[in-house]
Amino acid sequence: MAKAIVKEFSAQTKLAALYDINKNRAWGLARRLKVKNVASPSLDYLIRKSDLVIEAAEAKSCFSIARRALNKGRDIIIMSVGGIVAHKDQLNLLAKRNQARVYIPSGAICGIDALKAVSQKSIKRITLTTRKNPRSFGNIDYLKRKGIRLDRIARDVVLFSGNARKAIRLFPQNINVAALLSIAGIGQIKTKVKIVASPKIKRNIHEVCIESDAGRIMTRVENIVHPDNPKTSFLAVLSVVATLRQILEPIKIGT
Repeated sequence: MAKAIVKEFSAQTKLAALYDINKNRAWGLARRLKVKNVASPSLDYLIRKSDLVIEAAEAKSCFSIARRALNKGRDIIIMSVGGIVAHKDQLNLLAKRNQARVYIPSGAICGIDALKAVSQKSIKRITLTTRKNPRSFGNIDYLKRKGIRLDRIARDVVLFSGNARKAIRLFPQNINVAALLSIAGIGQIKTKVKIVASPKIKRNIHEVCIESDAGRIMTRVENIVHPDNPKTSFLAVLSVVATLRQILEPIKIGT
């Protein structure tokens, strides 16, 4: 995102600050981008310097970052959606009180525009099936407690089947898609999720089925990983770039 701001949006905006709890990462990124005086000594300093904050941290830090930005009247783009799914009403109140905006990109899936449209009427059910290579599920405490050896998975194994709330809690680094569907649709309890470890695939696959009074919507996305960050889908990053473009340009396309 920092690279996109510097290279693609320099005529409309500028990179004001970078912050990481590991200061060397912020300094290193600033050097690679060849931008001076942007490595920030603190999150509060970054917020003061910015009109728009882009959160790219982790779920457990996301709501705190958003709250601090909104309290200062700053707009924010949120990437770690799992961290704010239980705080949507609070964010709404904070944003209204401080005349700020919260932007949540569509991330690693498609069809959010259609989901927003059919949510104006009755949605009967939403189901998400996520398939990833077992390597994507490293350091998940839930799997360790269950005694699941990811390195020994030789065929498709269902790691989880249940509602989005539980999926978000047990797989905080892998299931932002479930959080996004919950916020845009019928909530965490009614949104159903299945997570499958599939050793034969190299891409992260998300299949969504939405059934409503307006009809049935089915989408499938096969994501490749971002070349600069294997923990993130390329589409998830591009969706944030597209969100920033929507903010900056006068013509808005899509629901």
